[in-house]
Order: sequence, then C-alpha cells, then structure tokens
Amino acid sequence: MSSMEKRTSPTRRRLTRDDRQRQLLDVAWTIIRNEGTEALTLGHLAEQAGVTKPVVYDHFVTRAGLLAALYRDYDIRQTALMEEALDKSEPTLKGKAEVIASAYVACVLKQGREIPGISAALAGSPELEKVKRDYETVFIEKCRATLAPFSGSGTIASAGLWGMLGAAESLSFAAATGDITAGQAEDELYQTILSMVGRNAGQ
Repeated sequence: MSSMEKRTSPTRRRLTRDDRQRQLLDVAWTIIRNEGTEALTLGHLAEQAGVTKPVVYDHFVTRAGLLAALYRDYDIRQTALMEEALDKSEPTLKGKAEVIASAYVACVLKQGREIPGISAALAGSPELEKVKRDYETVFIEKCRATLAPFSGSGTIASAGLWGMLGAAESLSFAAATGDITAGQAEDELYQTILSMVGRNAGQ
C-alpha cells in the first residue's frame, strides 16, 4: 500500500462511553431474544459485541450489574412512553386508565420475551430484586398521582396499586408469550384499574 493510500484510508471512529454502553445493551437484548437470559454472560456479550472483556467489565462490573442496567434501560423507555401518552390523554378516569393499560402492555410487548427473563433473573438475588422494586415503587407513585384525583377520596390505597401492578405484569407477560392477545391484556388491565379506583371512592 502506498503512502498516499495510507493517508486517505478511513479511520475507525472511537465510540464515546455512552455510545459504547448503548451498543452493549443493544447486543445484550439481542442475545436474550435469540438465546435466552441464561446465555447472557459478560464474556459472551464481549464476543458478540466485538470488544474485549475488560471493556464490558468496565461498563457493568458483574452480570448482576448488566441485568440491572438492562432493567433500567427498559424502565426508562416504559416511563417515557407512559408520560408522553398521559400528557396527550383525556383528563378523565377512563382516559388515564386506558393510557396506563395500553402503555404498560405495549412496552412489554415491544421488548418481546426478554422482559420475563430479565424479571425472573432480577428476582434471583436480594440486590437485583431491590433494583426492580425501586423502579416499581416509582411506577406505583406515578399511577397514584395520576389516578387519585378521580377516586373521590383523593387517594388510592397502596394495596390496590400493588395489586394492579401484579396484574399488569402478569397480563403483559401472558401477551408476550402468546397466551392471550395484547387487546385482551389491555382490556383486563383497564377494567382492573377502573375497579381499583372505584373501591377507593368511599375511603
């Protein structure tokens, strides 16, 4: 190769830390989708992403750290989707309930079968379970603030909200695995939300 060819050859752009982490997360989601959660290790992620192991360890440190980052990535998308939809929704109980139901199911379905596997892995250790519970608590409080004005009493009991979240997760996962349709999951969750708010009317 001549000196001219060397000077004009394109150079490989070095990714920023944020861009590299985005790439690694995208590859990790692909591994889970194609091979299952158990196949996701830091070494396998490095191999599939075309980077060295130290690069992956620098970003996530441990497999638990990677799983937590994946759940955080999912939660950020879920929150953004729901907040945007709530901002555009009708200022009625039915309008807000419909948005919460549809946005929750849509976000799980967008991630396909990966989320049930991630959730199961998060439940496998106290540290990871705390990560999941922290994000669930934020979601619960968002729903409380959104729905409380329609309850009559101005509040929503925590037991009802946690029950709603359990229903949302179960229905969404059932839709993701094809046991029920997305529409059925959304309709059932919608009715669950209306019922929950109705039970708080006289409190």
